[in-house]
Amino acid sequence: MQTPIWQPSPAQIADANLTRFIQEVNTAHQLNLSSYDELHAWSIKHPELFWSVLWDFTDIIGDKSEPALLDTGKMTDARFFPHGRLNFAENLLRRDDNTEAIVFRGEEKARNRFSWRELNAAVSRLQQAMQAAGVESGDRVAALMPNMPETIIGMLASASLGAAWSSCSPDFGEQGIVDRFGQIEPKILIACDGYFYNGKTFDILAKLAAVAGRLSSLEKILVVPYVASVQKQDMDITGIDRAVAFDDFIAPYSRQALHFAALPFSHPLYILFSSGTTGLPKCIVHSAGGTLLQHVKEHQLHCDIKPGDRVFYFTTCTWMMWNWLVSALASEATLLLYDGSPFYPDGNVLFDYADDESMTHFGTSAKFIDALNKQSTHPKNTHRLEALRLLASTGSPLSPESFDFVYAHIKQDLVLASISGGTDIVSCFVLGNPTAPVYRGEISCKGLGMAVEVWNEEGMPVVREKGELVCTLPFPSMPVCFWNDANNEKYLAAYFERFPGVWAHGDFAEITINNGIIIHGRSDATLKPGGVRIGTAEIYRQVEQISAVLESIVVGQKLDGDERIILFVVLRNGIVLNETLRKKIRQQVRGGASVRHVPALIIQVSDIPRTKSGKIAELAVRDVIEGREVKNKAALANPEALSLYKNLEALEFSAR
Repeated sequence: MQTPIWQPSPAQIADANLTRFIQEVNTAHQLNLSSYDELHAWSIKHPELFWSVLWDFTDIIGDKSEPALLDTGKMTDARFFPHGRLNFAENLLRRDDNTEAIVFRGEEKARNRFSWRELNAAVSRLQQAMQAAGVESGDRVAALMPNMPETIIGMLASASLGAAWSSCSPDFGEQGIVDRFGQIEPKILIACDGYFYNGKTFDILAKLAAVAGRLSSLEKILVVPYVASVQKQDMDITGIDRAVAFDDFIAPYSRQALHFAALPFSHPLYILFSSGTTGLPKCIVHSAGGTLLQHVKEHQLHCDIKPGDRVFYFTTCTWMMWNWLVSALASEATLLLYDGSPFYPDGNVLFDYADDESMTHFGTSAKFIDALNKQSTHPKNTHRLEALRLLASTGSPLSPESFDFVYAHIKQDLVLASISGGTDIVSCFVLGNPTAPVYRGEISCKGLGMAVEVWNEEGMPVVREKGELVCTLPFPSMPVCFWNDANNEKYLAAYFERFPGVWAHGDFAEITINNGIIIHGRSDATLKPGGVRIGTAEIYRQVEQISAVLESIVVGQKLDGDERIILFVVLRNGIVLNETLRKKIRQQVRGGASVRHVPALIIQVSDIPRTKSGKIAELAVRDVIEGREVKNKAALANPEALSLYKNLEALEFSAR
């Protein structure tokens, strides 16, 4: 067993919410659990007891009404708290005082703060205006918004009435917006007039007018004057059908007591979208109760969030991490929101924010940490980060070298929580543990209540072998359904086709000797040279150690009945790929992984296509190099990058 790269002190363990939770479980059920692994085993052996105790421990507002679980033995038929009733917004608006609920920064241009009292008042005014506009339980409200306070106010007002909320970031193109919102037919759309990114201003009013003409279900479009307010100018929305300024919409209403509809545990709360790079995005419906219970579990037990903590995650409203972040209000934490580029004006901007606002929890992507490393940004030397206790990373696997970088160059004493789950469950399967050691390159633990295993091709559980990440028992944040999915056909095909009756998540993973988890990449992007499965993350971990390489993308290309590995690299300015550098990359991959991992071809490109949430689009590149059409380019943040991979002479010559 390897040596931990970090471990908590006895005082940190004693002070953790997780320690207190174990004590509460022991008291409630006359047990003697003494470790996380024992608690996890109990949580999946007795899920009805675990989720019931969790409801009480996290002080969920609502009517629990046992039983906690009706389980027929079929995963898709399980029902959590079938008689329970609650309101998601009520649980997030549990405070009403003058302490801070939300702090907002929009690059260097915008600043705003909301106390809990101001947040409640804003939600009350919008709730009344929505009710007057006819919004009812079961309706849909959509948002084309940055990660700013008005977005959260819109979600809370919608949820208070029982309307389902769906959002995406304003950088989406017209077709991408229509592909998503056109399927769910929202009654209300909340949108900004524009946004700021990397020091530039982007006006979206013309795009908004075009979208309004294509979404016939819309009865009102509420336009938030984000750019106009920063630039202190009037906002002209006369050319947008059914549009009204957000402030004018709520102007007739003053604060009244909020009304929270008491709704079933499984009532739809969010509609999230798959990346949609292989067709129209799937509309994934998540429940209010399942989302809330999973998030407070992950926040309070796995991230140790306490009342008064100041929680940040760098995310857009397209990514499910926005939904995850917002739920921290239910733990009485202050949300620290940021909109814009994390590298404008330089890589220190988010750490400046952390110091200025006494940030306790910092969430980001693995790519951000790698980029800091590549540009030699060392916050430990320039920032205090005194309050910071936990750094979370997701979006792609965090390399062992990035673990080293965090502890050497960001902060030595903190929980590094690499986490993994996704839009499909609006939460995590595997994540951090503030009471356990952190091992280099490993995700710390399986989530409580999550029966996570790794299965081989024969459907048998394995340890210290690579295989499919599965979940064998039901959990509350399983989707309610896919929107407009007759007989749950798409839903069942997405998760239960690989192993009938068992959730297969689509991650190629491994359970380690430390009972930690390594994600080796997405199963559908797994490489198979010579029939041997190789995770793409295994190659990225090696290539990222080459200083000349800024980033890379690796795909498999079918050739003569086999598959060969093609590596595309983006290099630092002024560096040109030559045989010396190719040899260095191959030697690194061979020595750090194996000879089977060595790419057959290495090709220099100037850009890598990625989704709106920042994930590299391996499948789209594979389609391009094999001559297939990429079905939904609107899902990509930079679809123009795909042209760099089309009709490449190097691939054609080698294939002959």
